[in-house]
Amino acid sequence: MKLATLRNGSPDGQLAVVSKDLSRFTQASSIAPTLQAALDSWDDVLSSLQGLSDKLNSGDIGGKPFESSMAMAPLPRAFQWIDASAYMSHLERVRSAKGSKDDELQTGRPIMYQGGSDSLIGATDDVVVPSSDLAVDFESEIAVFLGPVAMGADQEQAAAAIRLVSICNDVSLRRLVADDLQGGFGFFHAKPSSSFGPVVATLDEFGDNWDGERLSGRLQSRVNGLLMGQPRTEVDMLFSFPRLIVEAALTRDLGCGTILGSGTVANTHDEILPIGSDGIGFSCIVEARTAEKAKNEKATTSFLKNDDTVSIRFIAEDGTFPLGEISQTIKTVS
Repeated sequence: MKLATLRNGSPDGQLAVVSKDLSRFTQASSIAPTLQAALDSWDDVLSSLQGLSDKLNSGDIGGKPFESSMAMAPLPRAFQWIDASAYMSHLERVRSAKGSKDDELQTGRPIMYQGGSDSLIGATDDVVVPSSDLAVDFESEIAVFLGPVAMGADQEQAAAAIRLVSICNDVSLRRLVADDLQGGFGFFHAKPSSSFGPVVATLDEFGDNWDGERLSGRLQSRVNGLLMGQPRTEVDMLFSFPRLIVEAALTRDLGCGTILGSGTVANTHDEILPIGSDGIGFSCIVEARTAEKAKNEKATTSFLKNDDTVSIRFIAEDGTFPLGEISQTIKTVS
């Protein structure tokens, strides 16, 4: 089942069921007005939502044409957004960047931060940042949407709390990272609003590509139409989603509707840009620049500037894009 939050003039939008091929939708407000309301009553509404989805996919309901631009972020103002770093190859590449510290590369337990979640943006919304001289970067990720998780939950309980999956662009302002980290309280100004895919999907949509802990496929990123990377999402993911949830719930309950990101998807390789159609590449610019410096002693890939475009999509084993596409334009205020 695939769900979307449609624009209707309200801050939280309106819940809709989207067809498997993302071509059609039907409103689901008679079952739950919003995605948060559906998550709050998940056990009570799941069968009704699934029934509506089955009718839409079978053609018993005609539905209306669906476009990604109709969708807000699945949870436009989520109760909590947590981003982790599950891929060690990402940390290995960026730990030498200004403001990073070698001892932040932790292999025994995951690191994470709590980001702003009151203004999450949709898949086709502009990414508005104060200035292009802040080293604007994208970070392509997989994100899971959770039901309630009790403090001290084990991995089995954590896995059972995963309700939905989507794609994410965790926007970063690299020039502000050092100030945030050196201030001692972690990321704040360096992490503006994150954006999410046009739909969320239940785990059964992925078949064997979801093994209960990781999603298998490729996460493809392009800047201005040029291929930046397409690493595999299951490869080099040291910490599984249940393990990340356990870590997040060590000292607190996680409220229903918490979103948790995988961190920048990254695979180990020695490539630099440009890459071929079968290359692995990168899910953020700072990794590409670090690789260039290591190989050529000079970074040549530019950070994002005004009117640059970023697109992100998850590619399943059958070549389809089950989570749609993030397709955004960078807009700078000054």
